[in-house]
Amino acid sequence: MSQIPMTVQGAQALRDELHELKSVKRPAIIQAIAEARAHGDLKENAEYHAAREAQGFCEGRIQDIEAKLSNAQIIDITKLPNSGKVIFGATVTILNLDTEEEVTYQVVGDDEADIKNNRISVNSPIARGLIGKIVEDVVNINTPSGIVEFEITDVKYL
Repeated sequence: MSQIPMTVQGAQALRDELHELKSVKRPAIIQAIAEARAHGDLKENAEYHAAREAQGFCEGRIQDIEAKLSNAQIIDITKLPNSGKVIFGATVTILNLDTEEEVTYQVVGDDEADIKNNRISVNSPIARGLIGKIVEDVVNINTPSGIVEFEITDVKYL
């Protein structure tokens, strides 16, 4: 399996979720199953079936997180010298040359992407258009509304 790029913060968030699932949710689900079993007939016991379904989701998520962490290539952008080049983990400020609107994004892994918090996936069209470029470069990015011209105004390695 190929390596999955991930920021230090993204890896820590997955570790925290994994700990929560293993130490809090899994025991709670096991307890719920035990209580539902005590009620008797399992064929018509909705609580039992709901708890088993929750257990399946929990175990699936645990396996998913463990697989991602085992294949993670954790990149600490703060340890790299800032060359002004847009790379994975960089925080980039771009200026839309049509609307003069300025926006800042951090280029992160697929699992960490959250557009509401200005964190875009390295595989998104915007990030793909920015990777490898430097400050003051003008890039044309294909968006749903057509090709938009952006200028890179700042690159930070935070």
